[in-house]
Amino acid sequence: MFRIYLPEQVVYILDLLKRNGHEAFTVGGCVRDSVLGKIPGDWDITTSAVPEQIKQIFQKTYDTGIKHGTVTVVLDEQHFEITTYRIEGSYNDYRHPSQVLFTRNIIEDLKRRDFTMNAIAFNPDTGFVDPFDGISDIKNKIIRCVGNPEERFREDALRMLRAVRFAGQLDFEIEPDTLEAVKRCSSLIANISSERIRDELSKLLVSDHPEKIILMVKTRLADSILAEFARCMLTEQRHPYHVYNVGIHTIETLKNIRADFVLRWTMLLHDMGKPLTRTADENGIDHFYGHGRMSEIIANDVLKRLRFDNKSIRKITRLVKWHDRPIEPAKEAVKRAIRAVGEDIIEDLLEVQEADMRGQNPEFLRDRLEKHKQVKKIYNEIIEQQECCSIKDLAVNGNDLMEIGFKRGREIGTALEKLLDYVMEYPEMNTKEQLLEYAKIFIKMR
Repeated sequence: MFRIYLPEQVVYILDLLKRNGHEAFTVGGCVRDSVLGKIPGDWDITTSAVPEQIKQIFQKTYDTGIKHGTVTVVLDEQHFEITTYRIEGSYNDYRHPSQVLFTRNIIEDLKRRDFTMNAIAFNPDTGFVDPFDGISDIKNKIIRCVGNPEERFREDALRMLRAVRFAGQLDFEIEPDTLEAVKRCSSLIANISSERIRDELSKLLVSDHPEKIILMVKTRLADSILAEFARCMLTEQRHPYHVYNVGIHTIETLKNIRADFVLRWTMLLHDMGKPLTRTADENGIDHFYGHGRMSEIIANDVLKRLRFDNKSIRKITRLVKWHDRPIEPAKEAVKRAIRAVGEDIIEDLLEVQEADMRGQNPEFLRDRLEKHKQVKKIYNEIIEQQECCSIKDLAVNGNDLMEIGFKRGREIGTALEKLLDYVMEYPEMNTKEQLLEYAKIFIKMR
């Protein structure tokens, strides 16, 4: 059995607790990640010492969750959570235990944990404490509940979503009994806060395997927290450009865009309006007229329901709105797209559109990607040459127009839009002198 190499601060904490007559182990995700050969982001420690004893042993501490036995120790400006071995009482809200009792038995503490891969403890003297064969499950890439899976999920319903998230992050499979228990208990996820659901979904989406989101549908978790996606999985796309239904197409686009929070959420939401806009012509070909706008509305509803911040909502919904805007490989067309969409998101939009193409019929992909490549090339040329594509790039502003007689408000806005039209067609005219002369024509036409 291999051993884990612990940071010196962790070794110091374990040793100091031991010298004061207490057991102590690293536990949970840090042990799991070490077994996987990954460097843990943080180290959690569990001990037989109660919080008051922990605070007496270490010089700098603060209470993190003292009621649940957790104290944070600060060493070399790093923070380490130390939690007393505990047994949890009944769960009244499918999330939080009604009471917490301390124990001096590490096995009793490990029994309360969610999955076998997270129920492993380690210290240099004892080695691994692995009563549920979690190391074997890690090696076999299996997510298995500790004990009875239905009991674990009724204790804390968020564990069901964590199982799906871990499947994406680790590329593991959920063990059959655990998976069936998720299906039976899936409706309990409605008891979990929107913020917790949002965070788990976000971790899943930016994982190396966002395609595991299909487990949300297979386990019926989506029915309670993302019914819009479940509906996409039932919506066919009988059209030459498509070979997948809307849901599978969405998953393909998730796989084909970089693991960025905004981009992955955009791809998840970009076609959610299709089930509500689907029509068929006389040849049996499906069309989804206006689905971009409908998807924008649905995306806004989903993101607000999951308590996203306003900045993220605005950016994601704008990308969803414009995701299917056609852009021809011509400078004027690209500049008009930049103007319509906004300079701040146009590069992201080009990534979104490419991912969208890669989730469609591969028969047309080569030609469409070549055209898209030309659009990106023209866009880069426009940026390099600092050509004017928005009002803020004009050589004049509202104050300049007021000085020559324009009235504050709508008149100035209209004039600036006309000047932008002029400059986009004749870039060389973007000088203060030329634009003010041109603007004077508008005054005469009032």
